[in-house]
Amino acid sequence: MRVAVIGASGYVGLELLRATLRHPDFEVVVATSQQRAGQPVGEAFPSLRGQLDVVLEAVDASSIAHRVDFAFAALPHAASAPTVAALRERGVPVSDTSADYRLHDLAVSEATYGPHKAPELVGKAVYGMPEFYREPLRGAGLAAVAGCYPTSVLLPLVPFLRAGLVETQGLVIDSKSGVSGAGRKLDEGFLFSELDGNCMAYKVGNEHRHVPEIEQEATTAAGEGVTVTFTPHLLPTIRGIVTSVYARPRASLSAADAREILLDAYADEPFVRVLPEGETPALASVRGSNFCDVAAFADERTNTLILLSALDNLVKGAAGQAVQCANLMCGFPEERGLLELPIVP
Repeated sequence: MRVAVIGASGYVGLELLRATLRHPDFEVVVATSQQRAGQPVGEAFPSLRGQLDVVLEAVDASSIAHRVDFAFAALPHAASAPTVAALRERGVPVSDTSADYRLHDLAVSEATYGPHKAPELVGKAVYGMPEFYREPLRGAGLAAVAGCYPTSVLLPLVPFLRAGLVETQGLVIDSKSGVSGAGRKLDEGFLFSELDGNCMAYKVGNEHRHVPEIEQEATTAAGEGVTVTFTPHLLPTIRGIVTSVYARPRASLSAADAREILLDAYADEPFVRVLPEGETPALASVRGSNFCDVAAFADERTNTLILLSALDNLVKGAAGQAVQCANLMCGFPEERGLLELPIVP
């Protein structure tokens, strides 16, 4: 199957190239980069030298559409929408890692991300988290790949919301992410001398753009309105997200019972690993892979359920999940091209 990677020079785009190159059914025939158009991929990115014989090109949906059978979009929010819409208009299925089509309500989307450049497709994409939307993704034309933070929150939390086991108001979420989550851009706060040995919260108090996405999907799972308090932090590392979710059980719930709920929910899932009792998720155990490790603990003294997760923000939080969605959309085995083991050390 001939595929395009649009926005190939960003961190997610590069991870998509890495994933699609090891996929036996995908042949990358188009890779785009506005800044590096005209450069061979191997020249622009030496890690790919000798692995991919294409020249980076500017984005032109009409030119791309007749050359590919499928497209991965890894453009920033707002920039992605018109390109994705043009590809869909020409019949090309797309797995989109931007936030442009994740939110179902246009008013919420525009309040969060600004004026939408292709509003006619809002609400028409399948939310790209295969663990919860596997059947709708089969044969879908557009997947709005779930965000990295929402993935780390929803995978441990949704089984408890679906079962009505936790309160839906006042959920508290603490997440910590590696710097690659901010994208490939120059910013004083991302300089090595600023970041090394440092850790800081940012976009505190409902300011982060992933809050509406988390609440949308949590509300769908619970069947009633869900509100969260979300505080993200920046870690002095490149890859990975660790998340802690604090919830109030509606009835007494032991750590062993909570773990059984996760085991039941993910018994047949290839990429969600429920950890042994007492073990906590670690970045080193998922780095470079499409796995998300989850665990549950109970603080019975304060009646608090503590749900933990760890994932690689560039893989299960973006490119790997995009390929997982694409496999379902194209009728391939879901794990194909994605069973890369974590990088240790």
